[in-house]
Amino acid sequence: MNSTYFIIGLTAVVSYTAFGNPALRDRLIFYPWLMDENRQWYRFITSGFIHGDMMHLLFNMLTLFFFGPFVEQHLDMYGGAFPLFKYLILYMGSMALAGMFTFFKQRQNPNYMALGASGAVSGVLFSAIVFDPWMTLLMFGIIPIPGILFGLGYLYYSARMAKQGADNIGHDAHFFGAVAGVVFTLLFNPPTIWPIFLENLLNPRFGF
Repeated sequence: MNSTYFIIGLTAVVSYTAFGNPALRDRLIFYPWLMDENRQWYRFITSGFIHGDMMHLLFNMLTLFFFGPFVEQHLDMYGGAFPLFKYLILYMGSMALAGMFTFFKQRQNPNYMALGASGAVSGVLFSAIVFDPWMTLLMFGIIPIPGILFGLGYLYYSARMAKQGADNIGHDAHFFGAVAGVVFTLLFNPPTIWPIFLENLLNPRFGF
């Protein structure tokens, strides 16, 4: 749980500082064209510590606040050795992999930039769903829905919206961050986590 709170604190400080410091924001932002030109791979990670505005920051950090400690606790119980290290791999790895597809898609476009921790947070959320597929999530904050159904709907929606490209939201990052979260979690300690996932998945429970 301490790792989650540290990440939230660090992200809040860096994001808030960047709100009033365009030069800092430009140094950290996800900018595929410049990354490809100058090999600035660090931006895969640093872009996850800045946000577009306060609402963007609050939404991501509140989601992390609710699900991060749950994932940390379950990695500590079932993740095998070095659970803290694995949690950081989950978060940072989901963040980096979330931007990988977009990087190759946009690296010849000097006008494309992105920022925010949505890919990493999606990874943590979907890690939580692996540990408890039937956990109750609130869609739109009010509609209770099992986590596994929410996850499938989220992936479908993200893939469809990414294909349409009708808005400025990083749907590709949401999709690939979520997939990365599932893959990382299932690979951390397969002999333990796979049976837990399958047992929970095959024994539906509804706690509405």
